[in-house]
Amino acid sequence: MKIKNLFIIALGLFSLLSLAACGQEQEINATEGKVKVGVMMSDTGLGDQSFNDLAFDGLVRARDNMDVVFDYREISTTDTYEKGIRELAEQDNDLVIGIGYQLQEALETVAGDYPDQQFMIIDAVSDMENITSVNFKVGQASHLAGMTAAMTTETDHIGFVGGQDVEIINNFYDGYEEGAKAVNPDIVIDKEYAGTYEDDQLGAELADEMIQNDADIIFAAAGFTGVGVLQEAQAQGIYGIGVDTDQYFQAEEAVITSVMKNIDNAIYQVIERMADGEALSGENLEFGLAEEGVGLAPLRVADFPDNLNQQLDAAKEDLADES
Repeated sequence: MKIKNLFIIALGLFSLLSLAACGQEQEINATEGKVKVGVMMSDTGLGDQSFNDLAFDGLVRARDNMDVVFDYREISTTDTYEKGIRELAEQDNDLVIGIGYQLQEALETVAGDYPDQQFMIIDAVSDMENITSVNFKVGQASHLAGMTAAMTTETDHIGFVGGQDVEIINNFYDGYEEGAKAVNPDIVIDKEYAGTYEDDQLGAELADEMIQNDADIIFAAAGFTGVGVLQEAQAQGIYGIGVDTDQYFQAEEAVITSVMKNIDNAIYQVIERMADGEALSGENLEFGLAEEGVGLAPLRVADFPDNLNQQLDAAKEDLADES
């Protein structure tokens, strides 16, 4: 009986080990034949209702619609961008993405150590052959926002709050100014840079200064700092324009529209190319109105002129035709 019992126990252990081995084999094979993508989020991380959340949405859509698996890192757990990017590169991902121009130096450092691996940077341009650059024609959508502001303002005085005085943010302002002045060449536009994307209180203070100066619509391209701008606009009964995502829910009585930067669409389209077997080549990809990379969120809240949508549609066609 004892020998029989020992045999039964041994057989049971063997079966458990066999099942575990099969499970391990299934886990290993789960990514076979799939495109593997790793993403290093920017400093605000998931939950920012902006860049990172949009990127994540694009990844989820790619996973659900194609043979794609993904992993990601946040600065809160990796301490440095380079460490997180390196971890993703060591996983042998087919593509490693850095979200935001702030990651460019770290991404290029790691890409230099992995010359046979493909990388992608959002909102920056790299000269490295294994880094694909993705940028957005935000000036096109900002032009539409400027037209909307100029046709809706009652004071002929509007404002702009940027996060930092850098080219990417300046592109938002330039389009905004161009669109507004196309409607009213004499419109007054206040412009301020917060120097940070993470200070909602500072955003509120900058908005208050503009409101005291008679601005009645403020476009905020400043991350979480911009949320403070929008909420101060609501508190004082004027209008605001959001950025990157539809920021209506940040201040539902104030946000008349948002300049959308559809990072989710861009990431999805690049991954789709890879899934179709197309090799990336370190090019600079630009996404504008024609590529559904930028656009305006729905118009809400304000009493808009009857011909606004007609004017915007005409401008969209002209802007989309630009090279």
